[in-house]
Amino acid sequence: MTPFRIKLVLWVGKRCLAAFNSVLKSTCSLCCVALVFISVETLGAREEGKCPNILFAISDDQSYDHTSFAGSTFVNTPAFDRIAEEGVYFTNCIAGSPGCAPSRSALVTGRHHWQNEQSGQHASAWLKKHVPFIDEIRRNGYYVGRTGKGVGPFQYARDESDSQWREGNAAGPELSDIRYGKEGHEDRRPTTRIGPSDYFSNFENFLENRPDGAPFFFWYGGTEPHRRYEKGSWKRSDKRLTDVQVPGFLPDNDVIRGDLLDYALEIEWFDLHLMRMLRYLEEKGELENTIVIVTADNGMPFPRAKANCFDYGVRVPLAIRFPKAFPGARVIDDPVRFIDFAPTLLELTRTKPEEMLAMRGKSIAAALSSKKSGSGVLRNQYAFSGRERHSSSRHDNWGYPQRAIRSERYLLVWNAKPERWPAGAPQCVDPEDSRKLLPLYGMNETGEHVSEWAFTDIDASPSKSHLVEEYVNKGARHFLDLAVGKRPQFELYDVQADPYCLRNLAGNESHAKQEAKLKKALFAELKQTNDPRVVGPDKEVFDSYLRYSPMREFPAPSEAEMDELPKKSNAAL
Repeated sequence: MTPFRIKLVLWVGKRCLAAFNSVLKSTCSLCCVALVFISVETLGAREEGKCPNILFAISDDQSYDHTSFAGSTFVNTPAFDRIAEEGVYFTNCIAGSPGCAPSRSALVTGRHHWQNEQSGQHASAWLKKHVPFIDEIRRNGYYVGRTGKGVGPFQYARDESDSQWREGNAAGPELSDIRYGKEGHEDRRPTTRIGPSDYFSNFENFLENRPDGAPFFFWYGGTEPHRRYEKGSWKRSDKRLTDVQVPGFLPDNDVIRGDLLDYALEIEWFDLHLMRMLRYLEEKGELENTIVIVTADNGMPFPRAKANCFDYGVRVPLAIRFPKAFPGARVIDDPVRFIDFAPTLLELTRTKPEEMLAMRGKSIAAALSSKKSGSGVLRNQYAFSGRERHSSSRHDNWGYPQRAIRSERYLLVWNAKPERWPAGAPQCVDPEDSRKLLPLYGMNETGEHVSEWAFTDIDASPSKSHLVEEYVNKGARHFLDLAVGKRPQFELYDVQADPYCLRNLAGNESHAKQEAKLKKALFAELKQTNDPRVVGPDKEVFDSYLRYSPMREFPAPSEAEMDELPKKSNAAL
């Protein structure tokens, strides 16, 4: 048993009796003889105007184990920990994609991103027909608002010429006018790179303007810990390099540790505003009638994490609290999918969808209101994720198509175009002279890495530059190969034994049955959901969608792409 599992067992044993007593003592408009056995239908009933409120908090780029509840020694998240301790904690929440736009698309529509056409692709257009669940619950009488990042990046309708596009953000009306640094509002941000929105004050303003008796749905979309960070900002805190746990796909040194501490500060900022929201709801007597959901859209913005279907790219934190109906002190290990959020929240609010397209996800409301923990609580045996384009990173705006299937123990990844570079091309065209190529790997004349010149599916960061510079200047290739090297068509990982996804078991005779089983289940799902990559008729349609964010130009593969990273130093190239 791992240290984390031991911690959870001890914690659950300590908390379960207190939680059970707390549930039995609860009184509210939804009460029945024993709230532990409350029905989902009763939960949503509008008795005395007490439909449950919903606070949906989603951070931007945070991997699953970067909460103090999960055992992180360098990230402190008391708000998340409270939701996890008093509610239901999911150890295997799998995002719809390792990138924000497609992942959020799956979340609000209940459909895999490949089912949503351009409305499931990074920086493309959102079509009107892809109606989010938020529209439906708003139609059902919920007071709806959001602060921070919504469902994006997408291009929404700009004027009447965009007649097929949605006009407003799919996460609801934005309330982000209260900002740090504006006149009369003191700037309390701990770093210079954290966004200016005062999330809590905007939430407070939202509730102050709520119509009497109306239940609310509020989307708190932090822009943290998305890059860019203020390098070295951790030094102004009480953080220490020695506390950092470095994932096995990154080198363990002060550069990486410092970058991870800057990342941690931004997670803690997101958590701080969540804590303020929880305390405000408690003061107003609304917390116990509010379903609180806390998660992230995809994994950490580091090499081999974000924009990859490995666990650190798609496995995210998830905790849900509603003690009057969801028995707390529980941990569920079954895979839970982003496509399950929409049908779950529709059921909990007793909202019958009128305009949404058919959902692939299934409600987990019954599991939330049960007393069960561990495995076998959800009906999901598998969770699915995938990606197409992320940044502008290859010739002709090509993506790196992946589809993945995740069980509680295993992860299978299908790299549909293994001839392409997974992190983007290693060389781009000079934006000032299209006849020239910028230096290979983005190394400038002074021996420094310029992130925007190569491997641009990896966010610019000290970690990325360190991997490239160590390879070019010193020949240290292992970690750069893990991050940017070409990959086989199929990858299979035992994520319990190998959480960093370093030992590919695909083709291994001892795992042949497991590999075949997962392949069969993955392609059955892709066929049943009409994934164009599998069923056509245009298997390359995803690369044809217009991108409305900045573009880069890359040479055709024959000009710049190699089978593997050269083994010589940059000086010899």
